[in-house]
Amino acid sequence: MNTHSTVNAPRLILPIATLLMASLGSCVLLFACDWISGSWRQLYLPWNLFLAWMPLLFAWCATRAETSATAPSERWRFRFHALAWLLFFPNAPYILTDLWHLPPNGQPRFWVDLVLILLFAWIGLVLGFLSLYMMQRLVARRFGWMRGWLFTFGIATLSGCGLCIGRFLRWNSWDVLMNPGELLVDLWMCALRLTDAPRLLALPVLFTILTFVTYVILYGLTRLPAPQPEPMETL
Repeated sequence: MNTHSTVNAPRLILPIATLLMASLGSCVLLFACDWISGSWRQLYLPWNLFLAWMPLLFAWCATRAETSATAPSERWRFRFHALAWLLFFPNAPYILTDLWHLPPNGQPRFWVDLVLILLFAWIGLVLGFLSLYMMQRLVARRFGWMRGWLFTFGIATLSGCGLCIGRFLRWNSWDVLMNPGELLVDLWMCALRLTDAPRLLALPVLFTILTFVTYVILYGLTRLPAPQPEPMETL
């Protein structure tokens, strides 16, 4: 097994701990702002942030299951966690669409709400990046780096569609299991509308571009060289 292509678990401790502290700090800041203003309008943000953590959890479990499986019969755990990751991945960038809830510009809470939503959305994007990075490494290790990037673009495309399904059709990840029939009917009706109004594809395409470009930028930043300590001057 090519150990250089796997994600080293100890190296993930620091970024995961940082994201956890950022998530807790954001929730404390949100509750403080809502308590000061006396308006509890944004309690959906902690819930959406919790859902944004789910892809990272499933990616971690899929990675552990893939590396620990010694027989084909044991790969069901990897498939289960990989499918769960795929279903929940759009929840990570979904928080960005919560800008929908912004009050009209000029109201006292506009800028406060804007900063809070962007803060939660940024954490969600990074959570999604880390989980996608882990899954991309698994695909690249098995099928090569080119297919790893094709996999990444495919996931970004599915995520772009998932964002629209969640925001505008108001379906959730677990509805794939809880209400599959109604979900398929709704998606079929939406597909029929696309034949009459192809411009409706603009938003899924834009969400796909946003997800993929954000991932590529963050991926590039992970390739920056580590800062080297400067030599101490001798007296």
